[in-house]
Amino acid sequence: MRSLLDQLFHGNLCPDEKVVPNDPHYRQASRKTSETVEAWRKRHSEEEFDELEKLLDLYGQTHGMELASSFAYGFRLGAGIMVEVLTGKDELAR
Repeated sequence: MRSLLDQLFHGNLCPDEKVVPNDPHYRQASRKTSETVEAWRKRHSEEEFDELEKLLDLYGQTHGMELASSFAYGFRLGAGIMVEVLTGKDELAR
């Protein structure tokens, strides 16, 4: 198996593609979302459904940005904790 640095260098680390929530309600919520979107498709005109899809796309974009920011913050926080643990100097991580 390749090292993490090697995988990162070659673009093989894609955390956003690998993460699946462990919450037991995730699959149920995901299925209900798909069913609800399909019900919208059947009940509304093509134009109305296109508007909904555009809204969902915008939400997906903003949510992706939030996830990326959360990931970066969590990574920095974890690295800061490791710096404090390894150096014993609390003020380094600020």
